[in-house]
Order: sequence, then structure tokens, then C-alpha cells
Amino acid sequence: MHIKLPLKPNDLKTRTSAFGNFTWFTKVLQVDESIIKPEQEFFTAPFEKNRMNDFYIQDRDTFFNPATRSRIVYFILCRIKYQVRDNVKKFGINKLVSSGIYKAAFPLHDCNFSHKSEDLSCPNERYLLYREWAHPRSIYKKQPLDLIRKYYGEKIGIYFAWLGYYTQMLLLAAVVGVACFLYGYVNQNNCTWSKEVCHPDIGGKIIMCPQCDRLCPFWKLNITCESSKKLCIFDSFGTLVFAVFMGVWVTLFLEFWKRRQAELEYEWDTVELQQEEQARPEYEARCTHVVINEITQEEERVPFTTWGKCIRITLCASAVLFWILLIIASVIGIIVYRLSVFIVFSAKLPKNFNGTDPIQKYLTPQTATSITASLISFIIIMILNTIYEKVAIMITNFELPRTQTDYENSLTMKMFLFQFVNYYSSCFYIAFFKGKFVGYPGDPVYWLGKYRNEECDPGGCLLELTTQLTIIMGGKAIWNNIQEVLLPWVKNLIGRCRTVSRAEKIAPRWEQDYHLQPMGKLGLFYEYLEMIIQFGFVTLFVASFPLAPLLALVNNILEIRVDAWKMTTQYRRMVPEKAQDIGAWQPIMQGIAILAVVTNAMIIAFTSDMIPRLVYYWSFSVPPYGDHTHYTMEGYINNTLSYFNIADFKNRSKGNPYSGLEKHTTCRYRDFRYPPGHPQEYKHNIYYWHVIAAKLAFIIVMEHIIYSVKFFISYAIPDVSKSTKSKIKREKYLTQKLLHENHLKDVTKNMGVIAERMVEVVDNNLRPKLE
Repeated sequence: MHIKLPLKPNDLKTRTSAFGNFTWFTKVLQVDESIIKPEQEFFTAPFEKNRMNDFYIQDRDTFFNPATRSRIVYFILCRIKYQVRDNVKKFGINKLVSSGIYKAAFPLHDCNFSHKSEDLSCPNERYLLYREWAHPRSIYKKQPLDLIRKYYGEKIGIYFAWLGYYTQMLLLAAVVGVACFLYGYVNQNNCTWSKEVCHPDIGGKIIMCPQCDRLCPFWKLNITCESSKKLCIFDSFGTLVFAVFMGVWVTLFLEFWKRRQAELEYEWDTVELQQEEQARPEYEARCTHVVINEITQEEERVPFTTWGKCIRITLCASAVLFWILLIIASVIGIIVYRLSVFIVFSAKLPKNFNGTDPIQKYLTPQTATSITASLISFIIIMILNTIYEKVAIMITNFELPRTQTDYENSLTMKMFLFQFVNYYSSCFYIAFFKGKFVGYPGDPVYWLGKYRNEECDPGGCLLELTTQLTIIMGGKAIWNNIQEVLLPWVKNLIGRCRTVSRAEKIAPRWEQDYHLQPMGKLGLFYEYLEMIIQFGFVTLFVASFPLAPLLALVNNILEIRVDAWKMTTQYRRMVPEKAQDIGAWQPIMQGIAILAVVTNAMIIAFTSDMIPRLVYYWSFSVPPYGDHTHYTMEGYINNTLSYFNIADFKNRSKGNPYSGLEKHTTCRYRDFRYPPGHPQEYKHNIYYWHVIAAKLAFIIVMEHIIYSVKFFISYAIPDVSKSTKSKIKREKYLTQKLLHENHLKDVTKNMGVIAERMVEVVDNNLRPKLE
């Protein structure tokens, strides 16, 4: 198993505090060292029994700590044969448990979480973790990562280290996001175009064209007054600044995490883990084909031939593609729902705005359609998640990856591809497709030849994207936390009520732990997945919702303690596992970070109205295109709404005539086109081409600037710090020196014994001759 164990105490200098003289402040955040003592650092080497004397053994009974003992026992139990029938081996404790021969197999907790053990030799680590880590009163303290690693193993330790570091970095993003939100909130009253929408003599007199066929009425622009005010908060200059900042922030987070991860690899002895990892027992059992290893030129067994592997990969890829297409089909269903229900809401909800009815004030057809579609989308997402989790595990089991790391990485990529489409597809639709291909009232674009494409509010689709993000992020966080807290607690309560040994005053530890919930091999996988999906929301669409990092920060502070409480009180102790890093989640986050630059640039360019407003302010508010003598936003709304002659309506797209506005001969719509009667009527005007050019230029400039900064930061910040490199090199040097010196001592000692024996033999042979 290549388990690294202590050779001698580490004599290298420890890392000094980054806060310098502010030790009084860090003491408040640190775990009390008198309660949880710091772990002593050692130089380590892979254990070999024939070199027992080289290792630092103070007590033979505690040389292997409980976590390591559990790993060794589980390694043996997973590989031991218990039956061979018809040349088929049956082996492993997992098979026995799944067959019902055993009820369960798990390592025991060392004590009760709520009070110390009466056994004086018990370390009471579970009790300490609950008191100093999982208890709500410790919510402001740093996590005792060394004790978590010692009790649960490196795999769980690295997860909590990553989650804690991500949460720390979110603090900076949340502060900047709140500042940008407050900037928009304070300046919303200075929003000229919103004032024009709400003004009774401007927005109140602009008659808008129907947004659907037949049933939809003509409507006045000022019914969107409230949504335009809210839009001013999110669609401001602060949003642009925040989008650029987040592009840099995500790079800093990933680069500094690599450095922190390298420190943990050194401290937790997982630097060379990839070379040490054993094959999964399920893989070993299926190794029936003999092949020649290209490197060693020796025979080795594999579970299938190259052709068989290709067939498996093809079948698995097809299954994953089918499920992704199924999600896309569900998204199309939501779009059809939007198009159908919008007609109903347009016919049923009030058409005129009087400013007194609160429901009429906030519940426009667009808002009602958006909220109901978001809720239905969220329900479909959760249902498809539950089904696909089981399908993904079946596909990965069929693939038969060699090691546990390969297995988890394969499952991770499948699950993330599915979740990416499942969670983000509706957001991508609203951000980049809704309202972009609608034509104009006289010649609308129909979807599937039947449904007229839905349009955005006159202020754009940004507010709807914000609503979608808020519902999905908020709903997902609430649902997950309720599920994580209530579900195991209720199950454990039912288990305790059904306990058999009611006659005993105190149930034995194995029975108490048996009634806890099993974590399962993929328990930690779902925790990572939840956080990475959140990471995507925080980075991919942050230009539309600057409060997303704040929501994520609050959720993560609770998430750390909820996960800690769950593991220490509601779940059986997991078999400790080694882990070098966070696995496939690292490249996934890097991919999201690169994609986030593109999505945020395109949200600002195509979803928000920032570029059209800037083009109007600098080019079309003054001569030769405008009538104002100075740069201004006055007249922006009138300039961005085109005219349409009601007589040019086709029968299919004609609006409801019974709206009280039928005396008008023209209506307005959101586009940049020439008016009726113009030689190029209903063709795109010069303003449209200026805006398109400005949008494309903005995307290219913003992407190049942020990518340049990202690559510079990635180059400037090394993945492994200089001090960590020095520690790793020095440990290797001292370990080799120590083992070499000990080996020399053994050789010298053995040579001395041999020499003494040779002298005795020679002396015995020569003595008779002399006599």
C-alpha cells in the first residue's frame, strides 16, 4: 500500500503567520491549541517491515494511527476471496454486504460526539471535532484540518480545505459585488431612461405593439415602470467593473489554491500518491485477458481487449449524449411553455397602468411568465438530477476504470456535463437567445412554425436572467440544506426507534454507529458537485447578478458547518482514503473560468442595454444624428423604439383589437429599423449597425484584456511556492541520507560480525598446525 510513516521529527522551520503582529486577531479565529494539540511534523518514507528499525517508533500499538489501521483492514477485506464457483471468483466484503450475508461494514467512531468517553485511553477525537468544528458556536473559527485529516483521512480533509479556501476568497468577491449593487441602487434615481419609461407624458403615451398573435393587446410602455427601475440597479456601470473584477478574481482563486494544495500535499504526504494507487478490486476481479506490457515486456492481465474497450467507450458516450439531449428536450418544453402561457397572461392580466393596484404594478405578463417558468424549470432540474445520478453510476461501472481516482474522475465528467446542461441551459437561453430572433411585428419569426418567438421587456432580458439566477441559486441552496440536515436526522431517529437492544442500558458502539446513515463511496462527490455548480453560477452569469458571491458566501459558511455536523453526528465513519488533490474538479473549474470571460462579455454586450446606451450618448444624442447640443441620455427611449404601421399587420399576427387603443395608427416595438414610408421601411437603420459594431468591438477588447491579465497572473504565480519546493527537496534529501546511513550501519555491523566469524574460523584452522 506504500503507506508513508515517520522516520524522524521534522527540523525545518514552520510557516510564519501572514498577519505578522496581529496575532491577537488570529488567536480569536484559531482553534484553541490547548484543546486540539498541533500535529507534530515528521520526515516520512514508505513503510517496509524489513526496515522497521529505521522508523520513528515510540509505541508499537500507536505507530499505525486508527485511520491507517482502518485503511489496511479495508484493503485486505476488499480483496479476500471467499468462494470460487465455475471458475468465477467471489471476493470482498462489499460483495458480502450487497448479498445480505453481512448487514454492514464500517470503521467505528471512537466515542460519543456529545461527551467524552470514560475510557482514559480514548483520544475522543469525534468529541473534539464536534465541539471545535461542527458546533454552531465555532462558526467563526478556522477548521482543524489536521485533526479532520487524522480522523477521516486525506480525501475528506482536502475537500474541507478547498471549501474553506473557496469561502475565504468569496469574501473579497462579495464585498466588491455588494459595492457594485449599492452603486446601482444609489444611482437608480439618476437613471434618465427609466424616468422616461415611467413618465406619463413619455412612457404613458407610447403605445407598444402586441407581443403575441391575436390574443395579445396593444399596451402602454409605462406598465414596465417598476421593472425598469429594478433594471437600473443591475444594468449599470458598476456591473461592467464587477464583471472585469470577477474575471481576475477567479484566476487568483485558482492559482492561490494550487499553492495551498501543494502545501497540503507536502504536509499530508500525498506528493507521490499517483504512483502508489492500487487497482480497484472490481477491476482486478475482471482481469481475464492476457496481454504483453510494452514497457516491461512481461505478461499482465487486463479486463478487456482494445476492441472491447472501444465498444464500451462508444456505448457509454452514446448513453451520456442521449441524456444530454433529453435535457435539451426539457428546455425546449420550457420554451414552448413560455410561449404558450405568455399569450394567456397577456389576455388575462390588466392592460393599463394606473399606479394604485400593487398586483398590477409588479405582475406584468413578462414577470408572471418568467417566475412560473423558472419554478417549473427548477422542479424539472431536480427530478432529472435524481434519475441521472443512478444512470451515470451504471455507465461508469460498465466502463470499469482501473483505480478509484480514475473511477471518480470518469463519473465526475459525466455528472458535470449533465448538470452543466441541466442547470445552466435555461440561463443561456434567456441570456443569449430570448428576444434576439423575433423579427418585427409585420413579419415575426415563428418557432417550430407555430409559436411566435417571445420578446424581452423594452429594457432587455437582463432582469429576467437575474430572476432566473435568484430562483435557481436560492432554491437549490434551501433545498440542499434542508435535505442534508433533515433527511439523515429523520432516518437516524427512525433507526433508533427500531433498535433491537432496548433491554440494554447502553448500546455498544458498533450498534450505535450501525443506526447512523452510511456516507457511501460517492457521498463526497455530491458535496463537490453542489459547490462546483454554485461556482458556475457565481462566475458565468455574475454580470447580471452582482449579489451572487454574497449569497454563495452565506451559503458556504453554513455549508461547512452543516457538512461537519452531518459527518460527526449523523453519519457512520467513512473508511479513510488518500487523495492528492481535488481531482477532475480542478480542470473543470479552469474551464468554467475561461468560459466565464466570454459569457460575461456577451451578457454585457447582447443581454444588457449598456452598449446601445453608450452609442446613443456618444454618437446619436448630438449632431449629425441627434438634436441635442450636448451629450445626454434624454430621448434614448424614443430613439430605441421603432415605429410600425398597424395597417401592415398580417391577419395571423394582428393583435387583440379590444384593448381600448385601436384608434392609433402606429405602434412601437423594440428594434432599430426605419419607419413606415421610408424607402427602406422596416430595414435595419444606421443606429443598428453602429450598435452591432460597438458590441463586437467591446467583446473583443474585454476578452483580450481579461485573458491577458489572467495569463500574466497564471505565469507570475507559481503553482508551488518556493518554500514548499525547498521543503520537499530537503525532505527527500534527508530521507535518502537517513535510509542510506542506516543501511550503511547495518552493512557495517553485518560486515563486522562476518569479519569476526572469519577470524574465528581462520584462527581455529591455524591453531592445530601451530600446535
